[in-house]
Amino acid sequence: MNTADRSWMDEAIRRIEADFNRSADTHLFRVEVPSLTGITLYFKDESHHPTASLKHRLARSLFLYALCNGWIGPRTTVIEASSGSTAVSEAYFARLLGLRFIAVVPRATSHEKIAQIAFYGGEAHFVDPPETIYDAAQRLADETGGHFMDQFTYAERVTDWRGNNNIAESMFAQMAKEEHPAPDWVVCGAGTGGTSATLGRYARYRGYPTRLCVVDPENSVFYDFYHGGDRGLTCARPSCIEGIGRPRVEPSFIPEVIDRMIRVPDASSIAAARFLEGVLGHRYGPSTGTNLHGAVELAAELAAAGREGAIATLICDAGNRYLDSCYDDGWVKDQGFDLAPWLARYAHFWDTGRWNPAVE
Repeated sequence: MNTADRSWMDEAIRRIEADFNRSADTHLFRVEVPSLTGITLYFKDESHHPTASLKHRLARSLFLYALCNGWIGPRTTVIEASSGSTAVSEAYFARLLGLRFIAVVPRATSHEKIAQIAFYGGEAHFVDPPETIYDAAQRLADETGGHFMDQFTYAERVTDWRGNNNIAESMFAQMAKEEHPAPDWVVCGAGTGGTSATLGRYARYRGYPTRLCVVDPENSVFYDFYHGGDRGLTCARPSCIEGIGRPRVEPSFIPEVIDRMIRVPDASSIAAARFLEGVLGHRYGPSTGTNLHGAVELAAELAAAGREGAIATLICDAGNRYLDSCYDDGWVKDQGFDLAPWLARYAHFWDTGRWNPAVE
């Protein structure tokens, strides 16, 4: 690396670190379920990052990793394969560094996410079918002489899971003064697998008794891979719960750090996101609904066993990115989803503390 490029890299890292220094940590909301005694739910609200999603953390780490490895320079075009939120966050950091950014996204990606990529100066390259995003991203990188970030390969290694302001360190620090400072369970979804790897590794490294539950939507291979071990699994249909679920087993998905997986019906994820709006007063994306499903199921099990404790999960992104999908009744109907039984089931849990299959 020549002197000019090294100077540019030093300045690029300074800009990213300065941006981080200007940003406050995300809030951890405590939610009391009226029907439960001694069991509390916590939601870490990642929608309050500058780019309004959990993926802001990943994008920052990906850029720092690539910069320090010498993979990005002052004239590098940055390419990413993404279902939307990571691309939005990477477009933000590319603009911060004055770099061209191209997001390779499935054609079905929400209009709101595409608009956000463009807002930060990024370009969208559409592909169909969705599983071709990887090859298309690498091809674009080769054609432009750019760098393919490849979040699905690098997500589990770009974050220092031992600490250094990662999401796990932040969550456990915020829990420290609660009645149950080490939650019984932490619940998250898996897109790349980076967040679950960070949470699972950190809990073990720090000696917490906390267990990790990963929730997986329909049309995703992670649940079946976790139980069967076949890394060659693929799924022909893409997940409609943007940000989580994958049609192949991603390299960053580490099953050994996971204690349990729950498969969540898409109708439940969407109903849960809508139900949570009534609890917290804000709209969040459907992957947050997937997390709520897992948290509720686990809380009901604790209650049935006569135990007290805490369950922590994530608010992944803001709901305004899904106004033409999970918050659009016409879209929900077109997908063939009936939300009413699931909304009744969540209300039943809130009223009784029981997750009753008879409500379906």
